[in-house]
Amino acid sequence: MTRQVQRHDTARPHRFGAMALIGIWLFIVVAVAVQCLRTDLHWQEAPLSFYLLGAWSHWLQVAYFVLAAALCALGAGYYVALPGGRRSAAPWLLFACAGIGLCVTALAHSNLPGHAPTLEGWVHGTAAQAAFLCVTVAMLLQSWWMRANARWRARFPVAFALAWLCFVALWVDVLWRGMPRGLEQRWVIALILAWLLLAASWLMKRPGDNTL
Repeated sequence: MTRQVQRHDTARPHRFGAMALIGIWLFIVVAVAVQCLRTDLHWQEAPLSFYLLGAWSHWLQVAYFVLAAALCALGAGYYVALPGGRRSAAPWLLFACAGIGLCVTALAHSNLPGHAPTLEGWVHGTAAQAAFLCVTVAMLLQSWWMRANARWRARFPVAFALAWLCFVALWVDVLWRGMPRGLEQRWVIALILAWLLLAASWLMKRPGDNTL
């Protein structure tokens, strides 16, 4: 009976990790494909939000929803993977809030250069910033909780350092305008996606496997 329970406990994080990993990769593939297909926009100048309007935008909107589901799966996976008393629901809640922010961002049209700002554009921008903030804070908190568990302690230094880098990069993006807007945003997104991919792949590993 104990062996069956243990097998069940390790299977659930694995499934959540698989769902998260598939969702994150689907988002990456679709986002890259849409940017390659949109020859009317230059990826270094145009933020990702501009690709949510016009040709192929519906595919990217769907990808945003898929990524939102992947964030929820990732939060659930780590909540299940860490034992009671050494885990918190806060990262899971923040991942879910980030997912909601992504969904709103995908549906609300952003303000465009040369056009008057709109309420919808404000909603889009606020939701996008909330999604960025929630996901980076969730990453920090989830990394911090890893240190309290013997199985996950070896992951803590890499996870926490990368999460801090993402958090700092986010604020550099907000406060500094020293590079093209699209390029500035994408390196922050790339760092966040790197953490998410790493975290999802860890959920899929067997207990005791501490390789990256």
